[in-house]
Amino acid sequence: MSVFEGFRFRRVSSPIHQLDPRVKFFYVCVMFVIAVMFNKLLPLILLFFVQMPFVWMADVQREWVRSMRGALMFAFIIFLFNFVFQYFYMEYPQLPSMTLIEYSLSMTLRFIVLVESFSVFFLTTSPDHLGLALEQSRVPYEFCFAFTTAVRFVPVLAEEAQTIMDAQKARGLELERGNFMKRVRNYIPILIPLIVSAIRRSLELAEAMESRAWGASEKRTNLYVLKPKRPDYALALVSVLMLILAIYAWRFLPIPSLTTFLSF
Repeated sequence: MSVFEGFRFRRVSSPIHQLDPRVKFFYVCVMFVIAVMFNKLLPLILLFFVQMPFVWMADVQREWVRSMRGALMFAFIIFLFNFVFQYFYMEYPQLPSMTLIEYSLSMTLRFIVLVESFSVFFLTTSPDHLGLALEQSRVPYEFCFAFTTAVRFVPVLAEEAQTIMDAQKARGLELERGNFMKRVRNYIPILIPLIVSAIRRSLELAEAMESRAWGASEKRTNLYVLKPKRPDYALALVSVLMLILAIYAWRFLPIPSLTTFLSF
């Protein structure tokens, strides 16, 4: 569950936390587009290290490392699937070459870059500010409320699932033994309490919303109003320049593979 811990907001006084959520989301979208554009390992490695200063400036290194560690299992699955399917997709299957391994690593690193960028975004963006940014972007309040509620409660449910797992292990439940179907059945005593807890939380939330007359007024007011500042414009400009440079490199520059680059 550590991958979900890496997406929980941490209240820290840092320049990254003070940025406008809309600008940070635009930056994340730019990272997403650039990561999807390239399938070579070198630009993805560069893209991974480009975001490291944001992690240090936000002072969320521990939580970021936790999210990266939680994503390792999914990264291994992505590498394995790409390696196997590309190997059997070849017209003449042969021994695994460095090109095949590099391609699988590229697809894996693309996933890690996406997890890295979204982790920094959610670690440094308050759900309240995120909902406010969506409202000021003319998104209907019902969708804003649903999205911010999911952002709040997904890490909470992940933590509760870990607590239930620890409690069931203390009662003698063995999750790591047996064949695949046996392990799947072992998770039933964890899923049932988790589902019951989620339903109980949803009912409590519904009662709290009704007691506060949620939806009674169409025109809502907010205590705070998000206004872009100089750092926000600077990050937006940097994001646009990175996108233009990436499109130019993708369109006009021949990007060598890692094996070719190391052979020089």
